[in-house]
Amino acid sequence: MQISQQKMAELVATSLARITRYETGESSPPLWLLLWYADHFDVSMDYIFGRTDKPQGKTYKYRPKIGENNEELQKFVDMCFDPTSPINDQLKQTLVKMLGEARK
Repeated sequence: MQISQQKMAELVATSLARITRYETGESSPPLWLLLWYADHFDVSMDYIFGRTDKPQGKTYKYRPKIGENNEELQKFVDMCFDPTSPINDQLKQTLVKMLGEARK
């Protein structure tokens, strides 16, 4: 995802000069900003710190952004809760099984 330094400065309510200093290595961003980057771009801290080339990192857990016009996820949710869909029965069985295992 390409985002301009100006847009990034606006998103995190800081100055363009400060973002430039972070990107050129003249200063280090605070921890809260690194955590914000990880959450906003849905990447691991390992990726941000250059410890891996994979955005998911070592302990990454995918969290789909449900409220952000994810059409595929919306279709899946609709199928799961459509009483005529075969997915509906599978979802019910899976949830019952998960709840049973959670009680053990």
